[in-house]
Amino acid sequence: MARTLYCHAFLDDFVLLYPVYTLLFSDTGLSLWQISSLFVLWSLTGVLLEVPSGAWADAASRRLLLWLGPLLTAVGFALWVLVPSYWAFALGFVLWGARGALSSGALEALVYEELDRLGAADGYARLMGRARAAGLVAVTASMALAGPVLDLGGYLAVGAASVAACLGTAAVATRFPENRAPADAREGWTAALRAGLAAARADRSVRGALLLVSAVTAVFGALDEYTPLLVRDTGVPETSVPYLLLLIWAGATAGGLLTGPAARLGTAGLASLLACAALALAAGGLAGSAAGLPLVALAFGAFELASVLADARLQERIDDNGRATLTSVAGLGTDLVTITVYGTYAATASAAGNGTAFAVFAIPYLVTAAALAAGARARRRPSA
Repeated sequence: MARTLYCHAFLDDFVLLYPVYTLLFSDTGLSLWQISSLFVLWSLTGVLLEVPSGAWADAASRRLLLWLGPLLTAVGFALWVLVPSYWAFALGFVLWGARGALSSGALEALVYEELDRLGAADGYARLMGRARAAGLVAVTASMALAGPVLDLGGYLAVGAASVAACLGTAAVATRFPENRAPADAREGWTAALRAGLAAARADRSVRGALLLVSAVTAVFGALDEYTPLLVRDTGVPETSVPYLLLLIWAGATAGGLLTGPAARLGTAGLASLLACAALALAAGGLAGSAAGLPLVALAFGAFELASVLADARLQERIDDNGRATLTSVAGLGTDLVTITVYGTYAATASAAGNGTAFAVFAIPYLVTAAALAAGARARRRPSA
């Protein structure tokens, strides 16, 4: 399963449109507010479909959702480059949001339960960290290739390569093992949804893990969409933007690869990690030059590491009933926070620039770090 997972993660992120689609929107004539509205629409689609799709994954085949989703994204990417306009971009993001909802929860649940069936559930964080790293290597490769392909064939060539990657992702997803008991698939969508939500209500540790996933993942994931604008604001030529983005995503890739050694990092250690990353993000954003990008790369690496660790904590606290549903609940929380980030980012960046906006969004991570540190101290007092 590991090879299938790594290959799936690589192809899923080997999309040459990733480093340049914000530039495509801008070149089509969209304003920063219009671009941010597209991101909001993307997240709203996830909000509406996240939990229902998770319940569907618990009630039926998770593998089915994993190969169906990339086909939707392929259609969206084709629309972007064939008929570039605000409404084509909007429809593409709706399809992309639906694809994200289909895979969110389904992938984590499938991987964890297959490992648990083999008696290797303690390797989940390491395996998912490596898979995330494989995806980030793909992002890095797409950034390296996006510039030359864009120069040779324009956005049409970049879009064609992205559609091909989506079709490859769907093909690989059909190779995932799925050994769930037939009774699980007969439970029904509503029963799976009720079971998952009941588990969240009944267990305080599950609720805390759900909140942690959203807090760690949302801001980092939203800022990802604006990194091309941050890099371009440093004054480099537009054709150099994909290459400088390589630095940022190299940092994120390193964070994914460190997940195994960091799997035993406690709550206090995770709090320190987030605090240091937040300071690096603020300093890198305010630098206003390419010299600040290594700090942004360092921050993204720490956030990537923290997001995998937060997901592993959640999976450890869920029993087999409603696993995909609860993972999707965490995705729902992430989407809701992400929508807020998009709107706030547009207002902040329009008034003060992209660098200042990146620095402002270091604050939520400092708050999360403080909350984790306080929780760790509170747990130590009774034992003392």
